[in-house]
Amino acid sequence: MAMGNEWINGYLEAILDVGGKSSSTTNNKGISRGGAVEELFRGNGETTGETRLKFSPTKYFVEEVVSGFDEKELHRTWIKVIATRNTKERSNRLENMCWRIWHLARKKKQIKRDDAHRLAKRRLELEQGRNDAADDLSDLSEGEKEKIELSRNELELNKNGSIKDKMPRINSDLQVWNEDDGKRLYIVLVSLHGLVRGDNMELGRDADTGGQVKYVVELARALANIRGVHRVDLLTRQICSPEVDWSYGEPVEMLTRPSDVDSTAGDDACGAYIIRLPCGPRERYIPKELLWLHIPEFVDRALSHIVDVAKSLGDPSDGGKPLLPYVIHGHYADAGEVAAHLSGALNVPMVLTGHSLGRNKFEQLLKQGRLSKEDINATYKIMRRIEGEEFGLDAAEMVVTSTRQEIEEQWGLYDGFDLKLERKLRARRRRGVTCLGRYMSRMTVIPPGMDFSYVTSQNTLDNEGDLKALFGSDRAQNTRKPIPPIWSEITRFFTNPHKPIILALSRPDPKKNVTTLLKAFGESRQLRELANLTLILGNRDDIEEMSGGASSVLTTVLMLIDRYDLYGQVAIPKHHKQSDVPEIYRLAAKTKGVFINPALVEPFGLTLIEAAAYGLPVVATKNGGPMDIIKALNNGVLVDPHDQAAISAALLKLVADKSLWLDCRRSGLRNIHRFSWPEHCRSYLSHVEKRARDRRHHRLEIPTPLAASDEPMTESLRDVEDLSIRISMDGSDLNSDISTVVVNALKRRPGNVDRPFRVSDGGPITGHPGRRQRIFVISVDCYKSNGRIDVDRLSTTVDSIAKAGGSDGRTGLVFSTGSTVREAIEALESCHVSPQYFDALICGSGSDVCYPWRDLDADVEYAAHVEYKWPGEHVQAAAIRLCSPSRDDVAADEDASGSQRWAYSVREGSTVRKVDDVKQRLRMRGFRCGVVYVRRCTRLNVTPLFASRTQALRYLSIRWGVDLSRVTVFVGDRGDTDHEELLLGLHKTVILEGSAEGGSERLVGCEEAYKREDVVPLENPNVVNVKEGYGHQDILAALETVGMH
Repeated sequence: MAMGNEWINGYLEAILDVGGKSSSTTNNKGISRGGAVEELFRGNGETTGETRLKFSPTKYFVEEVVSGFDEKELHRTWIKVIATRNTKERSNRLENMCWRIWHLARKKKQIKRDDAHRLAKRRLELEQGRNDAADDLSDLSEGEKEKIELSRNELELNKNGSIKDKMPRINSDLQVWNEDDGKRLYIVLVSLHGLVRGDNMELGRDADTGGQVKYVVELARALANIRGVHRVDLLTRQICSPEVDWSYGEPVEMLTRPSDVDSTAGDDACGAYIIRLPCGPRERYIPKELLWLHIPEFVDRALSHIVDVAKSLGDPSDGGKPLLPYVIHGHYADAGEVAAHLSGALNVPMVLTGHSLGRNKFEQLLKQGRLSKEDINATYKIMRRIEGEEFGLDAAEMVVTSTRQEIEEQWGLYDGFDLKLERKLRARRRRGVTCLGRYMSRMTVIPPGMDFSYVTSQNTLDNEGDLKALFGSDRAQNTRKPIPPIWSEITRFFTNPHKPIILALSRPDPKKNVTTLLKAFGESRQLRELANLTLILGNRDDIEEMSGGASSVLTTVLMLIDRYDLYGQVAIPKHHKQSDVPEIYRLAAKTKGVFINPALVEPFGLTLIEAAAYGLPVVATKNGGPMDIIKALNNGVLVDPHDQAAISAALLKLVADKSLWLDCRRSGLRNIHRFSWPEHCRSYLSHVEKRARDRRHHRLEIPTPLAASDEPMTESLRDVEDLSIRISMDGSDLNSDISTVVVNALKRRPGNVDRPFRVSDGGPITGHPGRRQRIFVISVDCYKSNGRIDVDRLSTTVDSIAKAGGSDGRTGLVFSTGSTVREAIEALESCHVSPQYFDALICGSGSDVCYPWRDLDADVEYAAHVEYKWPGEHVQAAAIRLCSPSRDDVAADEDASGSQRWAYSVREGSTVRKVDDVKQRLRMRGFRCGVVYVRRCTRLNVTPLFASRTQALRYLSIRWGVDLSRVTVFVGDRGDTDHEELLLGLHKTVILEGSAEGGSERLVGCEEAYKREDVVPLENPNVVNVKEGYGHQDILAALETVGMH
């Protein structure tokens, strides 16, 4: 213990020596009150796109103290300093610093305890949810019970085995993609954040512009080159900022020309394109953590673009029927949420690729102990990101992963996925057995593709003249080809450059485990005699100017080189360009070297595939994606990254045994095609085709818009237009007496003498919605404390909005509510308003749509549209059990329920769970539903996943051909728990203050939910408030403010 104290004293003395270099505040007595100790814990070693911490020796020393010593040792050191202190300022500073570090160590331990408690609670909830689902699905056949019991026994017998190896295999009916069956597909990819362009990608420019950008661009190009794929759109954000290149502000960028794809297409619209859509502030580039506020706007703009393209791609031989997307594929959490909403709006299959996952990052940050849960969420908006990923899981038909490890160890952390339950559901579907309303996304491993066109015949071993030119005395006489400069830069480090090169290429990140590799090399005399080691660890100018983690790794590397006296045997160049990387691989292969990836965990391992493409055998970590890669390529050895002896033995085996080296090289080159882009795309399309075939979906029919007229229609022509549309929509028998049809239609039409809105300058609003120039949506939730309609407030609101809309027929009205159709009709009639003057009613929190000017029957097209993954009767009893700890608090409300909605009355004063809690518990059991508390918390609506008031509005905008920018939504300052969703998007929002006495906001969110400021921007040019006591003139002024003249 005494020795430990001396080490601590040494660290603290070092802090004092470098403390003056760091920024700190000092009081009048000269004692530091902030400084490097607290500065260390304000950061977390990562960047958010705007801030990058520089290396500080002080931070390094403090980290060593806090992480490396027990709290008791820190306290003992503090006592020692107090006991031996003198009047010198240095001792006073040392005492103060000891106290601060002790306090921080205690805080770190408290964070760890809180984290452990939270994780234990979450695991218990997950286990309970999955057990409930398993109990409900327990009616298995005897054969299936035997198989599952056998798999459990196998798992118990072999603790080292993994689920993927032991679970009984489900034979797949996957069909190989056929490029010759006349397909004509439109595919949409979404990658929202970062800087996306086709050429000269600025990879690494910031934390958001990395490998994902390269992946999605290359995927778009590769898909467009597959026969049968007509067009690929890659949707991203448009940025018109002086901070970035002008190319990121171009609305459209062509990735592949039509002639490159199919010379016989005869259509300029085919090929691959980057489509940049305005989203949020165009004049500045913002990091991904701040994009959540603008997701609804991007969804609306993307929907408008897709509908326009679908119409333009319509095949004339098929009557010009719009070509809807074959699949919509979201990349990362933000784009996954966008893709989910687009999939729900158009009812087409959705695919999700996570790339990196929020829950995994959240757990890692908590384990570091530097930041509390609240601090992590404030910095990374991590809860909002996790909810986006959960919603993507709800909506996705398929989730594409790079490795099986990603499925088990990362997606397995989410409420919406359980590997065992997914396999059980898949087995039941194949046997034709009901899944009792449960759904689980299909996880599919499809490794990323690579472009191997740059790997040419010059990479073979029979041409070694360039090596002789580099190392031999005839270097000056070699004129065949100039030697790559990076070769000289690497070999200048070596005393004997002829030896094989062991190559490691990664970021200087502690997780990449380069220090263990260096120790293994330094402690193996045989390995040092046989080979040289090359470490390509990014680019650096001054280590002290680098981020904390990188500088710490590089400092340790240099210290180890010195410790083992590896000068002349290790190359660690300061700079290299991206174009140098192929030459680095080539040099290692020509020296008959080996590539190694010793990372603690490697999610995929792209560098292993790159190395194999150049004929390099590999040694790789056994944790993560390399297991799948080595299994496919059969070109190397897997090792435990913590075992130095195993690492050195594997390297020595490949370097010393030339026959084994050559076999691994040949095997890698022979199997590398499995990771090519054409192979990736064929596998991808085969799986998407199966998912689309399995899904019995009802695709949205996009009608041909009515021909616009330069002159407004007269009332008589408008009446004729209405009658013709209503006759066709009624589905009347065209062979019947036409006069009877006309008379029946006229009977259903309100008379012009009835003026329910008391508009002073005209009659009632008429005309088909397709002729409307703008739409007013009344979404004000006016309820009294007992949940009944507040007639006075609603009457004033409807009357003021109707007067502001005018009586010329150019403004359509939609009533949107969480109540049932019957209750909405009664509410309007109690306000002396005829429901027939509304173009549509959106009821039941978006689960029903009807057109009262025609009839009160629900729109069957919309009902089929939102039916996807609706569990029906299977969720009815479960919802009661999950929404409250006490079943007496909630009761089924049969009168308020419908075919696609379950309603429950909530007892006054009850302690029901909040929206996110209920939704979480439903997800854990495989139910994909929407949850909304309505009518001042007196009722709970459980609806289909894609049934919401916002999605219903998008549905109507497509069916009516009305752009969402011409829609104004009127809401109160309070409302149902879906109130926040109504504020955002491309439409205009008018908040009528005082229109609602109260709402259901107390049941929004939960303990781990994201904050309101994470989804609702403080300033929005499309949102305007109208003060209490408003009239129609105030509403007109508000409309003028948001540009709705």
